[in-house]
Amino acid sequence: MRSWPHRFAVTAAVLFMSQSSAGAQTLADARQKFDAGEYQRAIDAADASGDPRLVFLVAQSQQRLRKGDDARRKYEQLATRPDADPWRHVGLSGIALIASNAGEAVREADRAVAMDGSLAEAHYQRGLALSASQNMPDAAAAFDKAGDLDPAWAYPHYYAGIAYSRLKRSDLTARHFQTFLKLAPQAPERGEVQAILRTLAR
Repeated sequence: MRSWPHRFAVTAAVLFMSQSSAGAQTLADARQKFDAGEYQRAIDAADASGDPRLVFLVAQSQQRLRKGDDARRKYEQLATRPDADPWRHVGLSGIALIASNAGEAVREADRAVAMDGSLAEAHYQRGLALSASQNMPDAAAAFDKAGDLDPAWAYPHYYAGIAYSRLKRSDLTARHFQTFLKLAPQAPERGEVQAILRTLAR
């Protein structure tokens, strides 16, 4: 008969895996709604979760709905995390961007990336901050990295396409926009992206 500690360890492991799977499914569902421009439904799907990825997605959704105060509160929720947590600095970067302080937004996103270079959202937030600073080469690289780390995430490709368009790199613009349309076929930006691709194909 197996010992109590062994049975407890197995139960804990199963519970952790089921919670992780549920969290991943919630993120996928909320992103699907976001990608389709259903921002309030994305918020409704994610808002009860304390998962920082979902808190970040809710903040992004609130910004799309032009609810800056609500978005700021979500970023503030991330910013209450410990100083050694990269999500704190993602949140602080988001707050700075809402306040139109692009320089501070870049510095905080840089801290997040330095703490955890495998966190796709840290690179994505850095790309947004660098775009606001008009640093398109580094913004494009940041969005590239976010997309590499999370291949199922559509919007790093959209913003990478925008950045490469500004850099007059039509090859990379087309590649990222094509990927974006595959990942988010119902996106509100679909018509805009298709028009750019048609122009590039001429």
